[in-house]
Amino acid sequence: MMRDVVLRILALIRKELKAVLNDPRARITLFVPPILQCFLFGYAASYDLTDVPYAVVDQDRSQASRELLAQLDGSGIFHRVGDGTVAGDAARALLDRRALVIVQIQQDFERQLQEGGTARVSVIGDGRNSNTAGIATGYVNTVIETFNAQWRQVHGDPGAGPPIRVVSRVWYNPNLETRWDLVPPLIANLSLLQTLLLTAMSVAREREQGTFDQLLVTPLTPTEIMIGKAVPSMIVGTLQATSILLVAIFWFRIPFAGSYATLYVGLLAFLLAAVGIGLLISSIVATMQQGMLFAFVCILPFTLLSGFATPLSTMPKVLQTATLLNPMRYGVDIAKQVYLQGADLHAVLPDLLPLGAMAVVTLSAAAWRFRHRL
Repeated sequence: MMRDVVLRILALIRKELKAVLNDPRARITLFVPPILQCFLFGYAASYDLTDVPYAVVDQDRSQASRELLAQLDGSGIFHRVGDGTVAGDAARALLDRRALVIVQIQQDFERQLQEGGTARVSVIGDGRNSNTAGIATGYVNTVIETFNAQWRQVHGDPGAGPPIRVVSRVWYNPNLETRWDLVPPLIANLSLLQTLLLTAMSVAREREQGTFDQLLVTPLTPTEIMIGKAVPSMIVGTLQATSILLVAIFWFRIPFAGSYATLYVGLLAFLLAAVGIGLLISSIVATMQQGMLFAFVCILPFTLLSGFATPLSTMPKVLQTATLLNPMRYGVDIAKQVYLQGADLHAVLPDLLPLGAMAVVTLSAAAWRFRHRL
């Protein structure tokens, strides 16, 4: 009796496995996404900094300052993207994300070292990503500690105080609070999640519920139907983003430095791109389950390749190029720039233009697919 039960169960297991594995789409769903996600987590989700661009403001231009900068350049981690005596040039490099830190050497640097005093070096980090700012300034401190030890050994008493004192400052996040780095990007992250899911399942829901044919006999054109599907999702996404914004300001007390008008202009462009992707998915799938699956398959790579949790600069060059097609990259950047940095509309224009292009392409493709299926 027990043997018959086991055989029946084994026969059912065999039947279910054949049903799953014989379907090409099921095989792809089972094996391809986990492998892709493994590679994404392995390469994209990395906090290691192997390349730290930095700008220099050397107001001393002495042999000692050149020796210090040579140790930074020779560390294999730092590479110089700006070298001058004007602090404004270095500030622009940090503002444009060409530099991660600024190293500023004051006048009389070498004279103070030779007199046995303590010279000051200012290190300014970009706090729009608190993790990378903390790691990068820590690397600078390590190089300066090595320089201190070598200077004491050659020029002075090894037991004396440090020849160089580091004064660290972080822009846009003075205390390197993690929530300042994580909460503002959620304005884009979570609104994309809801918007993409709603639009990806919208047309499929009509088909499953049998109301799609009723829409077709109305005077509405396919384009009008698509607009009617897109606008509610954008309204929901905007309301969700507003709720996150209110929580960030009034509960977490993260100071809002920018303009609400600029933030919502960026959010509108971002949601248009998200709706276009969602409607394109909805025009391809046949069921709500397929729409949900496709949406979740898109959301994870979008999140990992957005710079939300890990900086884009730590990713391989191939993945950095792939992020150019990721709308969440631009949405996260707009949220951080406007919220923490106080960026104006001109500053976020490099993010708005790709989002506008994505919206035009995806909405046009979705409209064509929609008319083609009808």
